Formats: sequence, C-alpha cells, structure tokens
Amino acid sequence: MNQTLWRRIATFALLALVLTIGMGAGMILDRQAFVAYAQSGATVETGAPDFQLIAEAWNTIQRVYVDQTAKKTKPLTYGAIGGMVSALGDTGHSTFLTPEMARAERDYSRGQFEGIGAQVQEKNGRIEIVAPFDNSPAQKAGLKAGDAILKVDGLDVTGLPVEQVISKILGPAGTSVMLTILDSKTGQTIELTLVRARIVVDNVTVTLLPGTKIALLRLSGFSQGVSREVRQALTEIQQQGATAIIFDLRNNPGGLLNEAVGIASQFLASGDVLLEQDGDGKITHVAVRSGGVATAIPMVVLVNNGSASAAEIVAGAIQDARRGTLIGETTFGTGTVLNKFPLSDGSAMMLAVQQWLTPAGRVIWHKGIVPDLVVALTAGASPLTPESASKLTAEQLRATGDQQLLEGLRRLEKTASNPGTDAMSMVASSSTDVEIAASVVALELSQLQAARWI
Repeated sequence: MNQTLWRRIATFALLALVLTIGMGAGMILDRQAFVAYAQSGATVETGAPDFQLIAEAWNTIQRVYVDQTAKKTKPLTYGAIGGMVSALGDTGHSTFLTPEMARAERDYSRGQFEGIGAQVQEKNGRIEIVAPFDNSPAQKAGLKAGDAILKVDGLDVTGLPVEQVISKILGPAGTSVMLTILDSKTGQTIELTLVRARIVVDNVTVTLLPGTKIALLRLSGFSQGVSREVRQALTEIQQQGATAIIFDLRNNPGGLLNEAVGIASQFLASGDVLLEQDGDGKITHVAVRSGGVATAIPMVVLVNNGSASAAEIVAGAIQDARRGTLIGETTFGTGTVLNKFPLSDGSAMMLAVQQWLTPAGRVIWHKGIVPDLVVALTAGASPLTPESASKLTAEQLRATGDQQLLEGLRRLEKTASNPGTDAMSMVASSSTDVEIAASVVALELSQLQAARWI
C-alpha cells in the first residue's frame, strides 16, 4: 500500500478516534490539523485495526443516533478530545482546554481574568474548589477548598467533563451565575448566586503586624512577574525594620514554575528548589538562583489544603532546607509538570510530561506536604490577610481566630527572645535518600497545572 493511501487512512482514523473516545460522537475538526498529523510521520500500521473499529462506531452513531440536537459540532468535539485526555488517568492534572479556558489561562498568567474567581479541579466525578482568589466573588460568597459544584444554573453537572462545566461558569463581568454547592465542612447543599467580575489577581500583599516587627507577606498566586514583586516587597519590608516574616501560601493555587523557582530563591542561599522526574525515572536538579534578599531572616510558612502546585514547590523547598517552619494543614497534592500543546482553533491540551519532587526526593503528587506543625482553623474562622490585619490593633490581632497565623507569630517571637535559636533548630530534621543526576532544564516552558479558573 503506498504512502499516500496510508496517510489518508491515518487522517481518517485519527478523526474517528478523536470523535468517539470519551463522548462517543463528534464532528469534523480543523482539516489542516489532520493533514499536519498525517504528514508528521505517525505510524499507523500497528493501530490500523483499532482505528477501523473506532471508524465503525463513528459511522454507526452518525447514521442512527436519534437526537440530532445532541450532535452539535463543538460540544461533541471538545467532549471527545477531553475524553481522550481523561482516559490517560491523570485526573485533576492533564486536561483539555476549550478556547475560553485557554484564554482564561493566558489571562491568569498575566494576573487577571473574568469569572467568579476560583480554581477548580475534577475529583471523583465532581468539580471541586481548590482555592478562591482573594477579594473575588467566590471568596466573598464563602466558597472554600473542597466544596463541590453540583449544579450550574440548575443544570446537574455531576459527571460532566471539566471543560464543559467551566465553560458554563465562565462569562463576562457583570453577568450572574447560580451554583448549587455541596459544603465540604457541613455536608449540606446550598445555592449561591454570584455576579461574575473582572478578577485582578493582587498576588503580593504585605504589612507589619500591629505591635510587632514581624511582617505578614501574602502570596495568592504565581502569575508572570510575581517573583520580582516578592523580591521588591521583601526588600521594602526589611528596610522598614522587619525582623521576621510570616510567609502566607494558604489558598494559593499555584501557577508558573519559573516564578516558583524565583520566589523560593529569595529565601534559600543554596541547594535545590525541586527535582523533576521524567517518565524514565531520570531526575533533574532545579537549583536555587543566587542573589536572594531574605536568605537569613527568621520565617514561618503558612499552608492549607488550598495550597497547590507552585505553592507546594516553594513550601517543600523551604521545609527540606529546614529554612523555616511550615504551619497549617496538609497541602493539596499537585505533582505533575504540565506543558501546553495548542490546537488549531485556540483550544489546547495540558499534558503531564514530568512529575516533581521536593529537594529531598519526597513525592507530592496526591500526597501533599505535611506541615511541621499541624494547626487547623476553628469553624467559621478565616485567614487574615495583610489588608485586614493592618486595620487591627495589637490586642485585636491577638484575639483573632486565625490560629495558624498566631502560632507562627508565637514561634517567631520566641525566636526573637532567644537569639541563639535559628531556623535549623525550629523545625524537625528530615531527609530522604534519592539518586539524582544533574542536567539543565528549560523552566520557562513549563507550567505546573492546568488552567482551571472560573
């Protein structure tokens, strides 16, 4: 059989594969994309029987399926591609992005997007909140990590592909959306109507805590350029006389890997920020960058189950280096490095190409980082932000319900009263043996997780 014919078979077979896996039906995708595939030298000989079977199923669906309205082009096409990615089994990480989601991802990396202001993930057939963004409609409505979205505008979305659910929630600023939520704490179902907004992610905020020389530095996300903002904030707060830092990574959903390395390097003088492991088990060092501006000042790090991705990289690096004490709750457990593969119509696939480990070789994927000191917030309590803390008196600060922050404050004050106490003695030692091989990694090309912003 000549090469031209094989290319035609490959084109048709891939079309059938894309349009049937996951949703079981679909319509024609961009022709040039398939031509490019056929010209890429992809091998079809070994997969030809499977492609033929898929083609049979595709033809049957198109010939006999009764509901013609269900065969709208884009929803079925995107559902099929999403099904392909979901079939990889990398639940909550590798994902398909519709053009709207891809735009939201690009906007988020620039520090803004339109929606209700939260990051979500697919888990056990449901869409769950990973973390709300500061000052967002989602946060103001009380949404929190672990809450599950059951319905959108009255439509049951349980079991639907994540891209379909997100597309229903995203929308122009000023419009409203009604969500039916399963509360992760009480188990009760509630209905909320939220007005979408232009979410400007104020990633870096900082203040001196009232009555102290201890700075509260809050990082809410890892968008482009945020490491530069953190460096500037650290420089300014030390010039104002700060003697210690509470670094707040709670409800931080992560973002760009390059920014995570830059931020961790502000606190670490040497060593690694993380290890990257490819599918063959090869380990690559990602080293601390020189020139950090806060490598000696005493610090604690606050984390919770909304701390994910890049936030876990930074927290894990600080913990492994015994640079500061981690206080709070076990982190979310995002552990794959995702690369973005654009498709011809503006959609994209985020596919796991590596997993990351802490410098000591600890696996974070699906496990999270356990803090050195486990402290949970009491029911009804909310984390203090630098903005809210700056409005309190010293007495009001001590009476707040943010026990995680207060525990960090107590430990740093204890360190200040005992000058011989350093970061190395504040945390329990831990080490994990791991065989590592050094090489160079192109950080700027990688992202840690899918852009699932709503």
